[in-house]
Amino acid sequence: MIFGRRALVTFVLAVAMSVPAVAQDGKAVPESRAEMQLSFAPLVKQTANAVVNVYAERVVERRSIFSGDPFFEEFFGQRMPNRTEKQSSLGSGVIVGRNGVVVTNNHVIEGADDIKVALADGRELPCKIMLKDDRVDLAVLKIQSDGPFDIIPIGDSDAVEVGDLVLAMGNPFGVGQTVTSGIVSALARNQINSGDFGFFIQTDAAINPGNSGGGLIDMKGQLIGINTAIFSRGGGSNGVGFAIPANLVKVFVASAESGGGSFIRPFIGATFEPVTSEVADALGLDRARGALVTAVAADGPAAAAGLKPGQVVTAVNGIAVEHPDALGYRLTTVGIGHEARVTISENGKTRDVVLKLERAPETSPRDERLIEGRNPFAGAVVANLSPRLAEELRMPTSLRGVVVTEINRGSPAARIGLQPKDIVRSVNGTEIDTSKTLESVTAEDASLWRVEIERDGQVIRQFFK
Repeated sequence: MIFGRRALVTFVLAVAMSVPAVAQDGKAVPESRAEMQLSFAPLVKQTANAVVNVYAERVVERRSIFSGDPFFEEFFGQRMPNRTEKQSSLGSGVIVGRNGVVVTNNHVIEGADDIKVALADGRELPCKIMLKDDRVDLAVLKIQSDGPFDIIPIGDSDAVEVGDLVLAMGNPFGVGQTVTSGIVSALARNQINSGDFGFFIQTDAAINPGNSGGGLIDMKGQLIGINTAIFSRGGGSNGVGFAIPANLVKVFVASAESGGGSFIRPFIGATFEPVTSEVADALGLDRARGALVTAVAADGPAAAAGLKPGQVVTAVNGIAVEHPDALGYRLTTVGIGHEARVTISENGKTRDVVLKLERAPETSPRDERLIEGRNPFAGAVVANLSPRLAEELRMPTSLRGVVVTEINRGSPAARIGLQPKDIVRSVNGTEIDTSKTLESVTAEDASLWRVEIERDGQVIRQFFK
């Protein structure tokens, strides 16, 4: 068969149009009416039994309007006691362990005295908290009943791409289990909440109040995220929802199953800032992305790896880092006890360094002491700051000194306005370097106290009699 040039071009185009566009990874765009009528029903049947409703109940005290009034307390005494009432919150969760391990959001169960989950078959079962952390807004629960339970396997969120089809499953508004579909709208979103770091999968699948803690499911029936937040002015879905990536969920669940009482993040020993367009131009970067090293602590993992101020971290284990939150996410998912290959840019050149991920060290004994006597600090519990204590108190790990960890109610320290996380810098001209020094200085009988305190990076100087 012989074709002219025009006929040959027409034939090739006809063949190309009859074949669906298939990417190298096997994904295809629907090309026919039959393909557009495909259903998610088999996928829903495969995963629905592992999505649960989470009921959290807490008891709160309602103070009487006369509480604290000396007149009414004198004449009525305890006849007007404070009242207690129960408050309930509703969210969703995903069973990820056949023994009844459930993942949900921390804000769903925060402050709860009693937690139950409702399964798809109608059973309501009690739960206990294995681990929770408000900084990553995750919680792991254990169903107090014999299994095995249906599960949704945790997938690899790094394999997710913008445009992938997803299902959001949960219990919005308490109406019962609901499934919505959409696509992945964006990756590595930050500045969504006030947690430790922001790194979220954005989706346009409808997420509404009550969906929190529910699953974001891919087309393989794997969990790729835990639905956690929406952008909305009226409380409903506007097609901008966010999910915590599954790779962070996987590390968090492993921490819970190991019996750790808290979720420990790697100690880097450095601080980072976003790369602005001005910084990118000054450093010769082709675009504003990465995490700019601003300070490096001596004897820390970053110093050992050779990181220096002015360098820019652009990737971890070959995966690009867009901002400091993404860097924190990547290092956290690598995990403590492992090594990360960190790519840094300096003077227009890039190179890789090996960063050992460790737990924050306790460089000096915390030596907690309760200050007593006749002084402004009486009733305050103080300790020596170290990177580990700073991490526990959610303070910058570079801070040093003597920090207030607790204030007894009604104490002199409480009356003068002392707060936890305050760092005591000096008292009556004496520099406070240890908790023992503070205890010794406050034991003196002084008629006037000159106090210097650091709070949130600002120095406060006050005088007390």
